[in-house]
Amino acid sequence: METKTTSYAVPAAIIIAGVVVAGAIVWSIGKSSGPQAASAVDTVTGSFEAMAPVGPNDHVRGAAKAPITIVEYSDTECPFCKRFHMTMQDVMKKYDGKVAWVYRHFPIKELHAKAFDEAKATECAAKIGGKDMFWPYIDAVYSATPSNDQLDPAELTRIAANLKIDAAKFAACQASPDVEKKINDERDNAIATGGNGTPWSILIGPDGTKYAINGAQPIEEISKLVDMVLKK
Repeated sequence: METKTTSYAVPAAIIIAGVVVAGAIVWSIGKSSGPQAASAVDTVTGSFEAMAPVGPNDHVRGAAKAPITIVEYSDTECPFCKRFHMTMQDVMKKYDGKVAWVYRHFPIKELHAKAFDEAKATECAAKIGGKDMFWPYIDAVYSATPSNDQLDPAELTRIAANLKIDAAKFAACQASPDVEKKINDERDNAIATGGNGTPWSILIGPDGTKYAINGAQPIEEISKLVDMVLKK
């Protein structure tokens, strides 16, 4: 299986590291200006082959058998993740039935102290309200947060109440070791695949080829990549 990465105005050292470690071909679909990601890891040392396969414990939006899957590792208090969340919502509308969106947690506690608890809240929403509850809950979190640890923690309970999630069960779930383990496992997996900041996403094509999406790329860049992969 071939592995490819895309270059999006990231430091040359990161590109080189990705090529050396993953044995990838660097393919550029365009550049974007300005900062694109919140970073917590100095170098890329991972491999796409380390990515955990999409399974029943994942949160998937869109057609399960879509030809393209985008696995996003994200941090709810990262402003670039907030921007990219809106972009991915637009991607899902544009490529209805052709793209599946998998959300995984990558809270960077060194930068955003509240992100881990927010990730726990999203998992508890799904655990108590059913898997379909994950998406409206996390959509509401991204909509409400100003980013960079400015979200009032009480908003997490208010969102749950608005979605009719049992308050007592929601509160008790916050201390669940299973929930914490899932988030930590996904964060570790993000780093293992080469993620050094958020958002970090991997697009999987119909033939299994993987492509890196670094940072909060705009829909124009995502569309270029999706269209190219669909035409292969």
